[in-house]
Amino acid sequence: MTLKVHLKWVVLAVIGFFLLYLLGTLLFFNATPKEKRVKESVESSYTVKDEGFRIESGLLTGRQWVEHNDVQVFTRGEDKFSAMLEDIRNAEKSILKETYNFYGEEVGKLFAETLAEAADRGVNVHFLMDYVGSAIASGDLFEIMEEAGVEVERWRRPSWYQLARLNHRTHRKLLMVDGRYGYTGGVNTADPWLPDLADGGYKDYHFRFRGPVVSELSASFSENWVSSRGKLLLGDTYYPAADSSGLMPMQVVSSHPREGKKLVRKMLLYALASAKETVRIGSAYFFPDDDFVEAIARTAERGVEVTLLMPNEDIDQPFVRHASHTLWGKLFDAGVHLYEYQPAMYHAKVMIVDEYFVSVGSTNFDNRSFRLNDETNVNVLDEGFGSRMAAYYDEDLAVSERISREEWEQRPVRHRIWGHIVSRVIGPYL
Repeated sequence: MTLKVHLKWVVLAVIGFFLLYLLGTLLFFNATPKEKRVKESVESSYTVKDEGFRIESGLLTGRQWVEHNDVQVFTRGEDKFSAMLEDIRNAEKSILKETYNFYGEEVGKLFAETLAEAADRGVNVHFLMDYVGSAIASGDLFEIMEEAGVEVERWRRPSWYQLARLNHRTHRKLLMVDGRYGYTGGVNTADPWLPDLADGGYKDYHFRFRGPVVSELSASFSENWVSSRGKLLLGDTYYPAADSSGLMPMQVVSSHPREGKKLVRKMLLYALASAKETVRIGSAYFFPDDDFVEAIARTAERGVEVTLLMPNEDIDQPFVRHASHTLWGKLFDAGVHLYEYQPAMYHAKVMIVDEYFVSVGSTNFDNRSFRLNDETNVNVLDEGFGSRMAAYYDEDLAVSERISREEWEQRPVRHRIWGHIVSRVIGPYL
């Protein structure tokens, strides 16, 4: 009897250890970021104003620059959403939309109803959203759209045997209407982005593009639509003949880190290496890998004036801010200027190099954007647009607090401890 009892416990222990091993293996191979990325120092032979920069950056990313584009900048939540909804109401052929967050009784419902109305009148509407980012959305919103004929895809629903779906999200913010108007930036389709700053809204930027770059954005959407639905979008319904709307050359760069394509990170490293005078970086979350931090420091050590703008304690994920502070010593040593935005939660994502190269889109300067999430950025080469975005950036700096090394060193002990714990335990996933 005793032998049988012991044997039973031995069998249960073996099964338990096997299940733990299986679970650990699934977690390690599914959730760990893939390591296919640039690790060595990047050296550029060009400035961002050189033709060689344009040629080489196209070869590095596989996405060439297209000419004759224009861009409109939105800084207020109400204006951003009003413009997008107006274009949706005027749509005749197609609407392609991809977002991370989708929810809300105001923004979520209004977009659901407006997209449904477009589908009712015969427009081809395809809406791809992240499953986790839309987890709190009311089921009524999906019913409104699906009953009208909107093709809704809530992508990467987590499951026990595909744990990577919990880690690899689509973080893009894309909207293309009739292949003629395209939007991207930091704004999600959710209520927190609607109010003005004084009323608790987020500080963010969103951009409306016209010209051939819109087809480039549609092509990026199509890649994820194929991955999620297995359906290829073709024809002039989605890719009409491009109209020349301006003079700006633009480039769309998309990342698919799960497939090892960390292209936005690569492009930003190349732009840093090509900087000669100034680099302005704004990011809602700043926690890149050590190699990227080194690249920023090297840029400053070459004599380039480098400025980083990030959220203050109003950040919606405080642990990311505390972890970010653990990286600042090397940046202070290199002479980087560090600021925290004061009026509200800072959610912008932008890099401006020499007031000529500008990169905007959904990409934060953190591991999650560089190594885990699907992201899309639009890069612009234009002195006028570069100066305009630099002016917006400097306006934000004027209401920000520059953090001195002394202030950083005197931050509360509990923040230091918490920051080091977070950075050591989940740093690769921030």
